[in-house]
Amino acid sequence: MLTPESRFEDFPQLRDFTYLNSAAEGIPPKLVRSALENYWEHKSLGMLGRDFHFPELEKCRETAAKMLRRNPEEVSFCSCSSEAYNLLASALQLKPADEVVISDLDFPAGATPWLAAAVPPRVKVWSNRNGVLELDDLEGMLDESTKLVQVSLVSFLNGHRIEWVPFRNLVRAKAPNAILAVDVTQAFGRVDLDCLDADCIISSTHKWILALHGGCVVSIPKAKADRLTPHAGGWYHLQDAFGENRFKRAKPNRGAAGFSVGMPNFASIYALRAGLEFIEGVGVAAIENHATPLVEFLHGELVGAGFQPMAPLQPGNMSGIVSFRHPKAEQIQTALLERNVHVMHQAGRMRVSVHGYNQPEDVERFLEVLRKFS
Repeated sequence: MLTPESRFEDFPQLRDFTYLNSAAEGIPPKLVRSALENYWEHKSLGMLGRDFHFPELEKCRETAAKMLRRNPEEVSFCSCSSEAYNLLASALQLKPADEVVISDLDFPAGATPWLAAAVPPRVKVWSNRNGVLELDDLEGMLDESTKLVQVSLVSFLNGHRIEWVPFRNLVRAKAPNAILAVDVTQAFGRVDLDCLDADCIISSTHKWILALHGGCVVSIPKAKADRLTPHAGGWYHLQDAFGENRFKRAKPNRGAAGFSVGMPNFASIYALRAGLEFIEGVGVAAIENHATPLVEFLHGELVGAGFQPMAPLQPGNMSGIVSFRHPKAEQIQTALLERNVHVMHQAGRMRVSVHGYNQPEDVERFLEVLRKFS
């Protein structure tokens, strides 16, 4: 993955284009394709395929738990981060007097369940200043009425990365009743997760961990299992879904297991295990050491060419994302695609994301086009 030779061995599709958009869609390695072929073989067995599907799920759980430094029973899976956050909302059962803190750098999935609730809590928005979430702005929002603080470890919008330890310490001190939830979708598989003492960890699976859509990793520590058990219908998460009292009561499994409410998406599970094992084999630290200099170079070249990144560089606490706005963003995107260079363009914002399979020439191809607009 980390050298020109190994990246084409693992990702032969990258011979055909320059890809700097892993924050939207990761490119799956050949190992994931092999896993999906195994799934096809097992699914073709009909009901007997479940003799392979469920053991695969448990192996995936073990791999995810190892990478999150949690016990397997503290890890589960659902269909996407949107489902996970809605299930978290059902678990919390917040009241009108309860308070929730979200940030304006969050992805909507982690922010909107509290706004769309039938009985919404009071929602406070921690607003960024010049692309940075400052703890001084958060402190006054926290008190004993705060029941949830939701953040993204790395922002999808601009790549800003929370400085976890001082943030966590502030929340624990000022909001002792709060659940601390963190979306690691833009971090898992790309940077070291220093947030593993959070009360709820959620990650989509189709970005930096190089798996498929239709999957989400959820982790709830045992100590929070009673408080964070979803109140949701279904069957897979129930303790006795087919017993004689199934239409009289529905008792869910506690904690993380309660987030898997229906039949698992086994295709996504097969792919997820393969993606996680691939990332684990390469090593997140090795990926970070390889890709961080490329991000630093990109950021510096943008500034030097007169572009203004949406978040400052964070030495020692870097992410894989650099974003900027430009009045000619649409023209820039067209020019990039003409050169077969792929980044994210949305509402005037350009987002470039650098993973372990990227090389210096990828960044340079992007910059060659961009300099024409400086």
